Amino acid sequence: MAVAADKSRKSADTKDAPGKPKRTVLVTALIALLAAGAAGGAVWYFTQAKEGGPAKSTAPAKPAPAQYYALDPAFVVNMNSPIDGPRYLQVEVQLMTRDPIALQALETHAPAIRAKLLMLFSQVSPEQIADRPGKEKLQASALAEVQKLMTAETGKKSADDLLFTSFVTQ
Repeated sequence: MAVAADKSRKSADTKDAPGKPKRTVLVTALIALLAAGAAGGAVWYFTQAKEGGPAKSTAPAKPAPAQYYALDPAFVVNMNSPIDGPRYLQVEVQLMTRDPIALQALETHAPAIRAKLLMLFSQVSPEQIADRPGKEKLQASALAEVQKLMTAETGKKSADDLLFTSFVTQ
């Protein structure tokens, strides 16, 4: 009986023997297919990163460079001060924009801008601009005045910021 069991095992082994090379080829082919898929995925990922696809960095875009237009000469106005007598304000103003076309528009409309700002600065009292918040409020009002004028003239605000580069009261 032991001999018969050995023969049956050998016959089972010989039946499996032709199947083993098929199984090895199948496993090898499956591994090669997975490797090719991984390589293809890597190639796609790195080409998308170079082209600016989904792997693109989310860094913010740099704004255009700032361009400044100085409203020369400095503004000099009498301030409202009935108690102390005449008081003066001297302010140097520069307008900032990032659009070259807006810079040309600011230059074109500089006389109208100066007139509006002169009227605004002459209405200021010394108490209103005695501290930093008062000066910042005046600066914001001046920018709003310029943007209002430029919107009426060109349809665009044109000025992104208004800067006081010198501020003297006497």
